[in-house]
Amino acid sequence: MPHAPRLLIIGLDCAEPSLMFEHWLADLPTISRLIAQGSYGRLESCVPAITVPAWSCMMSGRDPGELGIYGFRNRADRSYQRMVVADGRAVRVPRLWDILGEAGWQVATLGVPGTYPPYPVNGALVSCFLTPSTELEYTYPAALAGKIATWVDDYLLDVPDFRSEDKERILRDIYKMCDQHFTVAEQLLVENEPDMLMMVDMGVDRIHHALWKYMDPQHPHYTEHPRLSDAIHAYYQHVDGRIAQLLQHCSEETAVLVVSDHGARPLMGGVRINEWLQQQGYLSLRQVPESPMPLDHSAIDWQQTRAWSAGGYYGRIFMNVRGREPAGIISPAAYERERTALAEHLRSMLGPDQQPLGNRVFVPQQLYRNVRGIAPDLVVYFGDLAWRALGTVGGGELYSTENDTGPDDANHAQHGLFIFHDPQHPDHGQEITNASIYDILPTLLARYGLQPPAGLSGKTLPLAALSRPV
Repeated sequence: MPHAPRLLIIGLDCAEPSLMFEHWLADLPTISRLIAQGSYGRLESCVPAITVPAWSCMMSGRDPGELGIYGFRNRADRSYQRMVVADGRAVRVPRLWDILGEAGWQVATLGVPGTYPPYPVNGALVSCFLTPSTELEYTYPAALAGKIATWVDDYLLDVPDFRSEDKERILRDIYKMCDQHFTVAEQLLVENEPDMLMMVDMGVDRIHHALWKYMDPQHPHYTEHPRLSDAIHAYYQHVDGRIAQLLQHCSEETAVLVVSDHGARPLMGGVRINEWLQQQGYLSLRQVPESPMPLDHSAIDWQQTRAWSAGGYYGRIFMNVRGREPAGIISPAAYERERTALAEHLRSMLGPDQQPLGNRVFVPQQLYRNVRGIAPDLVVYFGDLAWRALGTVGGGELYSTENDTGPDDANHAQHGLFIFHDPQHPDHGQEITNASIYDILPTLLARYGLQPPAGLSGKTLPLAALSRPV
């Protein structure tokens, strides 16, 4: 082989450590070999543990507050209902491939969340699932899109409508997307001969959300199915095989990192957080809907509202502060007292069985090293991510077993995973504990003798290739 990558990174969005390390490891020969010859462990994600911003946190070593990205959608300004998608333009710090490119490495990135719109790198870039369509420019250089069209048919950036009841179609699209992305990665290795290639497979995330209830007897909607009950297990095996094929294009000296941004768990239901805020006197409506409806479509009396929320896999609570929001009513002097009281109120929330739900409530200014942009006033994990936040209001019910954005079987879990195999410095199956998503960048830069950007919060993991202790 005339040229092989020095570093190959395979991201598996939402890959769950309990499934990969405990239940199914014997069925994953490629992963088993990488673990046996390298280091591995659970990887604590950022808060919130969600694709956007987690991959950018991992690759930049910066937390969501430093990035100013608090989720898939963020407040664009202090108006009440203007939320915008946080695409790659929101990331204003260098990520791993930028740093390597500056050091002279040829790089290739494929499907890494936070890379749309595409931008110049020292090599090639194929943008991520945030890309609206392949009709738009989605590669750098632009001519790369033409090559991709010759390598695969009808390139999928994501699984269309993965929150639907058409499970067989979703499953077909997940496999199609996976195979296309691994094929493009193989072609980039052959044609571009990069020093580093990073790809992220979104199929693991999509199959968890679409099909978890068929696999897990602990799921409230557990359903046995002759084909779908084994679908997640079979997909993990398929990905393991595609990783093996990709490694055939690498040399025996290529270092390999397999990593996920967060894990997964069964979704037990939804907390209708705006309904709760209304019942507790924080949110006031001029007219209360008889049945659940989106908050954006409701007649909110902002002059009587102290707090409202955005839905999602976690809750984001926004407070209506005088002089900050257009019709704010909480005085700045009372803000911290009101926020603390609301946080304690949320922590004491009871579930539908009248037992404590087990909510975790985070204050951005206490959680992050810096707070850029417009952060939520509080971030909430309902039932420690066993429940998601439903943004609808009306109808009176606080809990739902149905999702407000379409069928969804899984929520995210706080810990993802990593496996690092460096053939030149084998670790022989070392398990590393207390690893964080912020440790990946400084560890990789230390491995290759590159100076990290100033002010990173992550530590260098104790790999055999590194003499420095943790």
